Amino acid sequence: MVPENYSRITEFLLMGFSEEPERQPLIFGLFLSMYLITMFGNLLIILAVSSDSHLHTPMYFFLSNLSLVDICFTSTTVPKMLVNIQTQSQVITYGDCITQMYFFLLFSGLDDFLLTVMAYDRFVAICHPLRYKVIMNPRLCGLLLLASWITSAFYSLLQSLMLLRLSFCTVLKIPHFFCELNQMIQLACSDTFLNNMMMYFSIGFLAALPLTGILYSYFKIVSCICGMSSAQGKYKAFSTCASHLSVVSLFYCTILGVYLSSASPYSTHSSAVASVMYTVVTPMLNPFIYSLKNKEIKGALRRFCEMAAIKGTTVLGLKSSL
Repeated sequence: MVPENYSRITEFLLMGFSEEPERQPLIFGLFLSMYLITMFGNLLIILAVSSDSHLHTPMYFFLSNLSLVDICFTSTTVPKMLVNIQTQSQVITYGDCITQMYFFLLFSGLDDFLLTVMAYDRFVAICHPLRYKVIMNPRLCGLLLLASWITSAFYSLLQSLMLLRLSFCTVLKIPHFFCELNQMIQLACSDTFLNNMMMYFSIGFLAALPLTGILYSYFKIVSCICGMSSAQGKYKAFSTCASHLSVVSLFYCTILGVYLSSASPYSTHSSAVASVMYTVVTPMLNPFIYSLKNKEIKGALRRFCEMAAIKGTTVLGLKSSL
């Protein structure tokens, strides 16, 4: 017999950042701007890598996949929030909430694994340069990408299925701008012990394993760089992984900020604000970090823009002649 306050729910309310009407246009404009910059910047990286044969290497193969994942990662949360602000509605259906959470966990896990794979790629390139092409062959790159997808998909599916077993109260307000796993578990009226144990174990495992791989790769990289006699060689070796190290630091520091903020007395609001850093800001900054000091990316982007301009001029000329 299911108690009355455990009745089947059909929708949640995403409370967002502020319920004050005068702040909604500002929030809408800010997040729309960040979303468009994220889409534009990451699409440029993908187009530059795919259109330039000089960038058909493992490093840029993983970078283009990271850009694709960042687009999908941001698209799981921001568009729904923008629609809710525009329609002045906070409603998200139960099915949409579970779906959003599934894809959020999927792409956040992929982000983590891709950063680990990219660290391994830099380790091989710097510590074993003569064997780089042999080790990082297309087959291994494909397997590493496939393993990242399978592991992330299994993790997100497991968490989603575990959430489906919970019963919720009739009034459900999520103090966030998207359906976040921890917030949804806290709203459940049934026993959540198994869900909490599974969440902490899987998050700890999925965070510790990639981070250990990244730290080990950079430990070997630093040891290899310190053993170089040439100062120019040290600078060149370090510059090849500086962008990746910046992205890794930004990704893990912002996630750490979310967990620290969740322990504060005002965890509801501060956790939502901190989540913006790794869900929106980090994907937006990644293309700039990888392109600002990367001559190959900047050269590919320049050639792509020149090619697009030439094609556009040709099409306009043909139209005018007709």
